[in-house]
Amino acid sequence: MSGRTRSRLGAALVAGLGTGLLVLSVAALLPPAPPNPAVVEGPASASSTLDRWILTAQAKLDRRERDPQTWAELGTAYVEKARITANPAYYPKAEGALRTSLAQRPDGNGAALTGMGALANARHDFAAARDWGERARAVLPDTAKVYGVLTDAYTQLGATAAATDALQRMLDIEPGVSSFTRAAYEFELHGRADDARYALDRALADAVDTSDIAFCRYRLGELAFDNGDIDTAARHYEAGLRAVPQDAPLLQGRAKVAAARGQTVAALAGYRNLVSRLPNPQYLQEYAVLLTSAGEPELAERQYAVIEQQERLQTASGASDDLAASLVAADRGDAEQALQRARAEWSRRQPVFVADALAWALHLGGRDAEALTYADRAARTGWRNATFSYHRGMILAGLGRNTEAVTTLDEALRVNPHFSPVEARTARTTLASLRGAG
Repeated sequence: MSGRTRSRLGAALVAGLGTGLLVLSVAALLPPAPPNPAVVEGPASASSTLDRWILTAQAKLDRRERDPQTWAELGTAYVEKARITANPAYYPKAEGALRTSLAQRPDGNGAALTGMGALANARHDFAAARDWGERARAVLPDTAKVYGVLTDAYTQLGATAAATDALQRMLDIEPGVSSFTRAAYEFELHGRADDARYALDRALADAVDTSDIAFCRYRLGELAFDNGDIDTAARHYEAGLRAVPQDAPLLQGRAKVAAARGQTVAALAGYRNLVSRLPNPQYLQEYAVLLTSAGEPELAERQYAVIEQQERLQTASGASDDLAASLVAADRGDAEQALQRARAEWSRRQPVFVADALAWALHLGGRDAEALTYADRAARTGWRNATFSYHRGMILAGLGRNTEAVTTLDEALRVNPHFSPVEARTARTTLASLRGAG
């Protein structure tokens, strides 16, 4: 997945700055992964299993309304349902259930506090997620899920030291899929792809449920894709699909690989089927970019119109995502809107991916000197991110610093020559022009 895609996934995989402690934890807490982890077919998808659990909880609460634990669990399940279905209408349901739990048990209700933190992360209200998570930590200081909420919130706020501490505590308490996938992203964020791959292998070795196997395979596929290894990415996506045949992220990965291999018809069909089932803004935007690259601007605009619809639904459900809105505006060439939304996001949080979005919006508005300041901030962790390098290279070219621009654009294409159907092409064209001018 590209840098701009990764920024949307946000709370699902984020982690903070890497430390030596994490290397020791990842290496020591799990046994070596088997060379070919078993894939166990399950009779039901994660979504259908979750639906059954929600129905069971609702029936239980119909019989006995005063049950703060079940209300908390139901609220947390609604948060997960919103994620799986890309339907923000579940957020108010989640909040209602969680607040009912808190009303019934105001003190010491760690499950509801943790659920409120997860809900705030899902709504991109990361400051609130931090606050809920800290309240939950006071009640449940030895519960891994609490530290997952805190890791995600602190990372998204750009509080890297606090995120590292939370992740380390999560690893200490419960080494497994959730903590090791977060650790993997931490390593990748600092340019340590081999360590990230090691952590994901440990997570896969620990995975038992088909949904966890699919998730680990997707993350391994994304790591490979982001580092330009399309064939390895494809193998992981396909292995994941054998575990969960209709898993949306894995289908997205399959479509992305087809696009990278020049199989545009298959890629377009894959995205078309995917967004018809799950109108996730990330998938819609990727589909729109591919349509633009394929010379179908009118169809691309239809996808952007659906994204606008989704944004209105999110706002109505108490969620907001100015970062995603800035990236969409940038894709559509609306520099003013891209900058406005990026500045709004930056006023709330300052991780590297928001710095990159702000740098790019400033560049599109012709403000390259200011843009370079934020591009420098985006590069501070050492993440080998093709999109970040492309943005920085174009900013340098805009400043007339052609030698540096060539080096940086070359780096983008070395990291991942398929990072974007549109921008990778622009990188090659710009490189040819700069070299010709030299």
